[in-house]
Amino acid sequence: MRSLSISLTTVACLAGCATQSPAEQPVSLNFALVAGEQPVRCGTVFGPVGRDQKRVSLRDARFYVQDVALIDDTGKPVPLRLQVNDWQDTQVALLDFEDGSAHCVGGTPATNTQVIGSIPAGRYRGVSVTLGVPQSLNHTSTELQGAPLDLAAMGWSWQAGRKFIKLEVDPEGGVSKADGSRANTWYLHLGSTGCSGNPVTGETVACQRANRIPLRFEGFDPVTQAVVLDVAALLRDSRLAVDEGAAVGCMSGPTDPECVAVFKRLGVSLSSGSPLEPGYSPAFSVRARP
Repeated sequence: MRSLSISLTTVACLAGCATQSPAEQPVSLNFALVAGEQPVRCGTVFGPVGRDQKRVSLRDARFYVQDVALIDDTGKPVPLRLQVNDWQDTQVALLDFEDGSAHCVGGTPATNTQVIGSIPAGRYRGVSVTLGVPQSLNHTSTELQGAPLDLAAMGWSWQAGRKFIKLEVDPEGGVSKADGSRANTWYLHLGSTGCSGNPVTGETVACQRANRIPLRFEGFDPVTQAVVLDVAALLRDSRLAVDEGAAVGCMSGPTDPECVAVFKRLGVSLSSGSPLEPGYSPAFSVRARP
């Protein structure tokens, strides 16, 4: 696997001239959403997925990333300087795979599958990102923040913070709930839980379970590869047609029966909110760009 090689331009200065900053190289990191070998998009039934092998339609798929970096030849993560635009600020970016069509009604027409920035010239052999929103930004108002933290659809409350991952699917035949009723949609909303402190009055918010997912991929080439969320891998051990209690699907509740399998596939401890194996999640991988 070739590494991304960026030439460092040496600038010769006459005596007394100012020191030059290292040359920077633009970088685009691509992300994709699949189910096995199938691309996942609104308006297309995919599967079968889950322990009960259900065919499903996408309803929503978005997630935040922070701490985006390339890994240099010494193994050190070098932070990407994020370009500020409608999808990212200087610290966090939103990946959005839904387009508001078909079952994705209520979403937004625009999509985003890239994180864009720049990095000092050099040689890089991998990539690291964290699924989540930085603690300092997580418990802020969606009404007062700029993009990409201004979406009410990605917020819970000021205290609870943002949904780091929002994945929703509609299984064929719906979901049978524990009380005998039925639901159309199976939900995965990942975010911090057990939070205390009122940010509205200036209190510092502390959460018992951070539920952020650090990822690290060696041998990554941003020119030819993408970071992939595989819905089939994520939902492999989940029953999508039956919900045993609490919220339908998993909304990060530590006592929700459906969260046991999902958190294991995300690579996060349901009880502590810490990574099971830092840098690794069974649901995420690197593949050739679609």
